[in-house]
Formats: sequence, C-alpha cells, structure tokens
Amino acid sequence: MGSYKDLEIYQLSFKLAVKVHHLTMTLPKHELYEQGSQLRRSAQSIKDNIAEGFGRRRYKAEYIRFLIFAHASCDEAISQLEMINILYFIDNPINEIIAEYNMLGSKINRFIQYVENNWNTNP
Repeated sequence: MGSYKDLEIYQLSFKLAVKVHHLTMTLPKHELYEQGSQLRRSAQSIKDNIAEGFGRRRYKAEYIRFLIFAHASCDEAISQLEMINILYFIDNPINEIIAEYNMLGSKINRFIQYVENNWNTNP
C-alpha cells in the first residue's frame, strides 16, 4: 500500500463526497449554506481524515484516531442525508446514497479493527 489513494475506504469516500456535492447543489438556495454546507463538510471530512491518518500511519494510535474521526464524520453525513431526504427528496428519495454511506461506515469500522489487530509500526 503506497498511498492513501490505494485504500478502498478512501476511494469510496472520495466518490461519495463528489456525489454529495452534486446532490447538495440541487437543494433550495437557502439550504446551500445551511444543511447543504454542513453535509458537504462532513462528507469531505471522511476522505480528509483517512488521508491525514494515513500520513501518521507509523504511529498506530494516531492512525486509529483519525480513522475514528472519519467514521464519526460518516455517521454525521448519514444523519444529514436522512434529514434532507425527509425535507427535500420525498418524491425521489436518496436512500441509495444513504445505503452507500452505511456500507462505507462498516468498511471503515472493519479497517479500524484490522489496524488495531494487525498494524505493525516497527520498521
């Protein structure tokens, strides 16, 4: 694994952040800077914490800490998506994106467990 970009959780979180960005641009104008902005930030935070944590991977506890931040941001994104789904997408629900975030959260959790149990920081 040469880069954080090689991680499946990074690739998926990046793809979903782009999807969420486009989705939030369809919200009513007053929500672009409220709910939409919050959702964009939480979606981007997932990929950013995975990348930053990878940069600290030599320090196992630091790496795990950033992966936990990524998982928490994933939970936040799901919460935000559920809210805008009820408010603005009743006729065309965004359940598919919510399901993708739930899958991402599971993958991040499994990766955290992998790092906890198998990560060797010794050269």
